[in-house]
Amino acid sequence: MFDLGRTFMASVERSPEALAIVDGARRLSYAEWAAEVADLVAGLGQLGLKRGDRLAMVLQNRLEMASLHWACQLGGIVMTPLNWRIKFAELDYCLADSEAAAIVFDDIAAEAVTGSANAGRLARVEADRLGGWRGLGGDLAPLAEAGDLSLLLYTSGTTGHPKGVPRRHRAERAAALAHVAQNRYARGERTLGVMPLYHTMGVRSLLAMALIDGCFVCLPRFDPAAALRLIARERVSNLYLVPTLYHDLIGHADFATADISSVKKLGFAGAAMPDGLLQRVAAAFRPDLFVNHYGSSEIYTFTIEPDAAAKPGSAGKAGLNQRIRVVKLSAAGPDDIAAPGEEGEIIADMVGDEAFDGYWRRPDADAKALRQGWYFTGDTGYADANGDLFVTGRVDDMIITGGENISPGEIESVLSLHPAVGEVAVAGLPDKRWGQRVTAFIARRAVVEADALDAWCRASNLADYKRPRDFIFVAEIPKSPVGKVLRRLLVSGDYREE
Repeated sequence: MFDLGRTFMASVERSPEALAIVDGARRLSYAEWAAEVADLVAGLGQLGLKRGDRLAMVLQNRLEMASLHWACQLGGIVMTPLNWRIKFAELDYCLADSEAAAIVFDDIAAEAVTGSANAGRLARVEADRLGGWRGLGGDLAPLAEAGDLSLLLYTSGTTGHPKGVPRRHRAERAAALAHVAQNRYARGERTLGVMPLYHTMGVRSLLAMALIDGCFVCLPRFDPAAALRLIARERVSNLYLVPTLYHDLIGHADFATADISSVKKLGFAGAAMPDGLLQRVAAAFRPDLFVNHYGSSEIYTFTIEPDAAAKPGSAGKAGLNQRIRVVKLSAAGPDDIAAPGEEGEIIADMVGDEAFDGYWRRPDADAKALRQGWYFTGDTGYADANGDLFVTGRVDDMIITGGENISPGEIESVLSLHPAVGEVAVAGLPDKRWGQRVTAFIARRAVVEADALDAWCRASNLADYKRPRDFIFVAEIPKSPVGKVLRRLLVSGDYREE
């Protein structure tokens, strides 16, 4: 199998004059981009980086970030991208844990880098100074092999320290190829490069566009008005976003007049899309293809639902490179399979082409998640009679009230269909009698009161014991930088009421 350096070179050789990347006023063909990447490979060499070293990057989605990603693949250097919102304490931890040899950073992360003792001991390069390496490069010569490490991603670390997820060239390439096939991308497509390149979705978009000689249109940080302008100006053909960003796009005042006619293919991942939002997005874009992609940093694809709007809530069936199972919540191993319709934990085969080998220097995490050749995702779900997977939440998010196990996802989907509900999250708040009390947090898009929402739930197919006992109206649902609901903040009371 090709390594990723050869993958990039193949695109350059196939389509040297094709538009490869856009960042503001800068527009580079594949040949022009290859020259810039070659300069960066040479510059990293001058810093003393060699094959197998880790290069930390704290950058937004800009040309330099994308170029450094390819430079690392060609130079055999392990790309270690970090959240550009990172604080110095977490940066300190990640730099030490990864044993980074150098760090490249944006102005936006300068304070964190300055405050990090570990960063002070490394070679440090400000992104705006990378232009000083111009002219250093020559012919591209890939140094990595398919079995080498390509990428070291760090999970969000909502509890404790973030975990490093090392991924090899062969797994990254297999995941990108499957992404192209499962989203039916055609040669020369254009995508909006807004999902951060420290996140598996952003990386996948970057690699997928290179595989099809397509164009990656950089948007350094999400702004719905700017995104709509770029979609129209650059004739973006596909979007791959978390549900929150779709919510913000179609809810923006400019959406009604924006030219989105070029967008034919939609994909979402990172979190479940509530039924109400799913319907609104499908009606707003009327795409030829609307894919629900369910996966993780550890194993990129679990399942694919290629017609998300036709079967709301379905995550579909296993992807091209994967096998999945739903096992009982108390399962000790992969063979204790749950019956159709029975909620359990979702697990994935570690032999799949897209899988990682295990966490970076975290045998404790391996022991918890990797068992008998299977990855225990920590997600809950069930398979219906047709074998389609429905993801209901996280094992840790399960609400236990009066001895009953309740997943928030089903309740959220019911409430999301109410026309006055903009966003909703459900969590279990402490209750002396019941253990936990089912509570719905609502960000309203129109006037509605708790009694009306309770009546809506009563009129649905939702079992009475799952019905929220309290409704709290909030200014916004707290989320991570990539759009995942932070239920722990709801439980702790760390949110703003309306």
